[in-house]
Amino acid sequence: MALLEIKGVHTFYGRIEALRGVDLEVNEGEIVTLIGANGAGKSTLLMTLCGNPQAARGQVLFDGRDITRMATHEIVRGGIAQSPEGRRIFPFMTVYENLQMGASHCDPQYFEADLEHVFNLYPLLKERRDQRGGTLSGGEQQMLAIGRALMSRPRVLLLDEPSLGLAPLLVKQIFSVVRDVNENHGMTVFLVEQNAFHALRLAHRGYVMANGRIIMSGSGDELLANEEIRAAYLEGGAKKETGS
Repeated sequence: MALLEIKGVHTFYGRIEALRGVDLEVNEGEIVTLIGANGAGKSTLLMTLCGNPQAARGQVLFDGRDITRMATHEIVRGGIAQSPEGRRIFPFMTVYENLQMGASHCDPQYFEADLEHVFNLYPLLKERRDQRGGTLSGGEQQMLAIGRALMSRPRVLLLDEPSLGLAPLLVKQIFSVVRDVNENHGMTVFLVEQNAFHALRLAHRGYVMANGRIIMSGSGDELLANEEIRAAYLEGGAKKETGS
């Protein structure tokens, strides 16, 4: 059974239908990526999984439990955490205080161990633990956003455009940590990403979204090899990465 299951989900902003019957599964221990053009509905799907906005029709199931109508804080407490698009850290709080916010729903007995885990993943955050979040570089803010999500001890980590606006070296760092928490810590990851080449190389499986619908799915390798996908999302990106 899938750990996270989306069944026929429709989501609206007013009268605008942003998601049009989305079906998608994420199995425990997987990295699953969702790719698509700007405005396809990718971020809306992640926000719907977190209960804001809620699905107008359809179901969101987490570990067999219907969470479609649950409040966001209940969903987080239940084991889903998101690192949102644009990072959205607390700019006037320190790195340490931002990480404390991530752990606010957790048993305090785990805090120090979880903090050390995040600092091991991102040593720069340890160096800047007393620095205000708003003074960090874009890459450091992205590390903090992911670290804050991990502090909630999630079973599923939702990542929304983690590479957006980052230099190639930082992008590789971000994706390396995603691979590490999946392979070495068993974290299930659902990744929304415009950098399709990196995302599909990292993912076990992928979905392609267009106009609020899933139009294609397959393993990461299958989608990387698909000529239609290459033409729409990979041309140029793969060449730059491989140096060809």
